[in-house]
Amino acid sequence: MADVETGRFTIGVFKDVASAERGIDALKRQGFPAEALTVLAKESPDTSGLLQKVFGRTPDKMDLQGIGPAVGAGSLLSALDAGAGNLAKVGLASSLKRVGFQPHDGRIFETLTVRGGVLVAVRSEPRAADALSTLHCYGGGNAAIGAWTGRL
Repeated sequence: MADVETGRFTIGVFKDVASAERGIDALKRQGFPAEALTVLAKESPDTSGLLQKVFGRTPDKMDLQGIGPAVGAGSLLSALDAGAGNLAKVGLASSLKRVGFQPHDGRIFETLTVRGGVLVAVRSEPRAADALSTLHCYGGGNAAIGAWTGRL
């Protein structure tokens, strides 16, 4: 097994860009900086605009197994990819085990994203419960905290 520095992620999927924007604004008001956030969604002008607003830069474009053309930014994507291009090859559902999610959680997050949802992740182990509560309160569906970190 290889050691991987991933941190703990809390993930929720919002039904649309407007809901995700409200949730992200709430996370920022709670003191979560943009550097702690990850956003991933199917590619569209609205999702690209949201990522531009949140991160202040053009989002990364990718073609993900199971999702198709997508845009995203944030540390979760780096943790899932692990420098080997694994995220694009195996998709979101299979990659989420790298950060402690069960296969069924990965399939749910992937399915919701395929249906037009906006995945929002927060990297903040000491405040994972705060992030979970905020995601739930603002409509982050199936929000959950990764169960373990650091080992494959």
